[in-house]
Amino acid sequence: MGKPEIGFIGLGLMGAAMANRLLDQGYALTITANRSRPNIDAAVARGAAEVGTAREVAEASDIVMLCMDTSASVEARMRGADGVIAGLRKDAVVIDFGTSLPGSTRILGAEVAVAGGHYLDAPLGRTPSHAKDGLLNIMAAGDKAVFDRVEPVLKDLGENVFHLGALGSGHTIKLLNNFFGMTVANAMAEAFAMADVAEIDRKKVYDVMAAGPLHSGMMDFVKAYGVDNDPNKLEFAIKNAAKDVGYYATMAKDAGVDSIMSKGPLEALTLARDAGQGDEMVSQMVDFFADRFKT
Repeated sequence: MGKPEIGFIGLGLMGAAMANRLLDQGYALTITANRSRPNIDAAVARGAAEVGTAREVAEASDIVMLCMDTSASVEARMRGADGVIAGLRKDAVVIDFGTSLPGSTRILGAEVAVAGGHYLDAPLGRTPSHAKDGLLNIMAAGDKAVFDRVEPVLKDLGENVFHLGALGSGHTIKLLNNFFGMTVANAMAEAFAMADVAEIDRKKVYDVMAAGPLHSGMMDFVKAYGVDNDPNKLEFAIKNAAKDVGYYATMAKDAGVDSIMSKGPLEALTLARDAGQGDEMVSQMVDFFADRFKT
């Protein structure tokens, strides 16, 4: 059998890199524009077919992939007369690669099933530079037989492809991961800013902390900006971090529990975003805390 026909919706930084990887691997790709033209035009120049609506993407595809910014964006592309569900082929698979609310994922999964298709959540780890080389971490969840069917395609996109259980499990674990990462990042950013207040060199603080059990990759990402002035070791915007930690808090609330630990990083990230730092990288939260301590 030949390769499945793939539709892709959401050609931002990550989505465009994934789309290019699929084209590199010889997949027939159907796409539709979302917000901007450059990545769409580049994919079309490489052989992707552009259509006008998400419904038309689904009509042309055995597997529909979405890489969107929010659950609301995914829901908007899935539903309605021009949505994916309206054009879904029988037995087609829809994969949400974004970081979405698990509750929304499960509801969409039920709607896709009614339409005769299958839904998987498969949030991503690593960066667009990994995506272009097929080296993503993919946290997939949903029906195991459906996962097994699309696993060869996922392995063309990811170095480490996990099946994590029932639908929504991937998004749940991704939110746990991002909550923990953003808590560490904000704690390190504040530590550097507090070092400034105490008139202690940031590098000395880092050297001591990194010599012990606190050392982590996230600490190094924040140090790259806080000490070395390089914000791009972690290509993750403050606005996206605020969204993800907010989703984690919502997930906790939906489960009937009150998250204590998410309150600090969520407040800091939200304040920084609302103050105009939303497009800056998470490591630049060092500046947020440093400025805050000056007032």
